[in-house]
Amino acid sequence: MSQQVLVFNSGSSSFKFSIFNAESHDLLLSGIAERLGQVDAEITFKTQNNKTTKQIPSADHETAISTLCNSLADFGLSFEDVAVVGHRVVNGGEAFSDSIVVTPENLSKLEQYNDFAPLHNPAAVLGIKVISTLFPALPQVMVFDTAFHQTLEPKAYLYPIPYNLYKDHSIRRYGAHGTSHRYVVNEAVQQLGLDPNDHQVISAHLGNGCSAAAVINGHCVDTTMGLTPLEGLMMGTRSGDVDPSLHQFLAKKMSWSIEQITNMLNKESGLLGLSELSNDMRTLVEARDNGNQQAGLAIDVFCFRLARQIAGLSASLTRLDALIFTGGIGENSEPVRAQALNNLAILGFEIEPEYNQANGKQSNGLITKANSTPAIIIQTNEELMIAMDCLRLTK
Repeated sequence: MSQQVLVFNSGSSSFKFSIFNAESHDLLLSGIAERLGQVDAEITFKTQNNKTTKQIPSADHETAISTLCNSLADFGLSFEDVAVVGHRVVNGGEAFSDSIVVTPENLSKLEQYNDFAPLHNPAAVLGIKVISTLFPALPQVMVFDTAFHQTLEPKAYLYPIPYNLYKDHSIRRYGAHGTSHRYVVNEAVQQLGLDPNDHQVISAHLGNGCSAAAVINGHCVDTTMGLTPLEGLMMGTRSGDVDPSLHQFLAKKMSWSIEQITNMLNKESGLLGLSELSNDMRTLVEARDNGNQQAGLAIDVFCFRLARQIAGLSASLTRLDALIFTGGIGENSEPVRAQALNNLAILGFEIEPEYNQANGKQSNGLITKANSTPAIIIQTNEELMIAMDCLRLTK
């Protein structure tokens, strides 16, 4: 059996996993462990043709990972063939500008940035520690969502607040979804035949979490997310940009605490908050088409704010070679792409309705006319990007 790469994306009560062949890069197995610590905890395994679920009542991360390892034989795999484990880490701060092999020193340094991603970073650290306990000799790699954005210049990452807050507390814009942006930009350069050393593109990762990035010659020069994943585009349940004084207004008007306001902005806003129906774009499009005006309003705001941010990112470029759509919404929502591109006519986009309706499947991803600034759909693959980094750093 060829060697394999195991990729983890850990959450506080769950983790996703993928196993790739180290030579062919084929996906061999994927899945998710959910509701860890609860009586209905379970782990699901997916192959190309099958889906299997095992109940693991009240299992913690360590028990679930042990179950994963012990179950590989059911799929013709063996944990003995795993050569390296890669972990998605949301925020590496300024300490990490590239993926890196895990060491005790690096792990300790990472924990200093837990406050910047309190829902995600501690979970990633936990996953790393569990693997280290179970398999102490197995090399592990950390791949950071923020690393891709470390090429931003100070004019792009600094907030216009007292400079000592940056110097003393590292308060600045870090961005997110960097692994996805990096992957789809590389793919778009190949598919569109762009010069790897001379291209300028914008990537829009649109899912339940959303961000966009301006990229010159493979290096990010601006992005929409900031210190935390709340800044920037409107998302499934996150507001994106709002007036910072909203906190003070709601504290006085509603007697809400900082925690209540922050929770509202992160979990009760965005598509869900405006529509009062759902955070799922598919549900909202169907509701709008059936006459739900509030669902239509939420979509309108989403598309307008997306277009406005993309137009803003173009200020970092001298030309625009392509706009990339990726993520669940970006790859699959024809009406969102159409509405956003219609709002971006100033940048030279002319949509080809037939291509867009088919999600670019018959046009090599392209959804615009021949004389248009290109807009292209690229299916993201963050897990493969993590696996490739693991191989690059450990071979």
